[in-house]
Amino acid sequence: MSLEIKPLGLDGVLEILPQRIGDERGFFSETWNAQKLAELGVTLNFVQDNHSYSRTKGVLRGLHYQLPPYAQDKLVRVAKGAILDVAVDIRRGSPSFAKWIAIEISAERWNQVLVPRGFAHGFVTLQPDTEVIYKVTNHYSAAHDRSIRFDDPYIGIIWTLPASDLQLSEKDRSAPSLEEAEVFDFPEGGGRG
Repeated sequence: MSLEIKPLGLDGVLEILPQRIGDERGFFSETWNAQKLAELGVTLNFVQDNHSYSRTKGVLRGLHYQLPPYAQDKLVRVAKGAILDVAVDIRRGSPSFAKWIAIEISAERWNQVLVPRGFAHGFVTLQPDTEVIYKVTNHYSAAHDRSIRFDDPYIGIIWTLPASDLQLSEKDRSAPSLEEAEVFDFPEGGGRG
């Protein structure tokens, strides 16, 4: 099986498009293959899989990240529904510090996004009953878990849905601005060069 990788314009943020082979019974897809991605220059050791379910359109989760030594690379895909997925460069000193990229990920498109450590990550559901599955390269650590406000004007993310339609956890609603947050130093923070 083959897969396609597309750089998305920020250091190491990649769209990955696995092949689906289908017939009248359904389909089969290899959604992760370490050897094939290593041949394309992506070498990661995933240690945990996470699965989130959102009942309604407009559920916003993020912007999340973990500080070293528990920083995480994330490979995000959608098993059901669709999301607008966002990655923000939070490596102070990086040429793209505070820049963001957004891409729709959906079960229909069958695409994935690789978000390297050194980037904050978040998404908003575009359909009800959306299920997101993501692999991470480090275990969860509450002591290293951080977040940044989804609506920080310095970053200026366009979430495509009105703020009044967004549903957030209290943690995400009360997250600090990028200016107040603990972030990574560049180049140690990650990315793929």
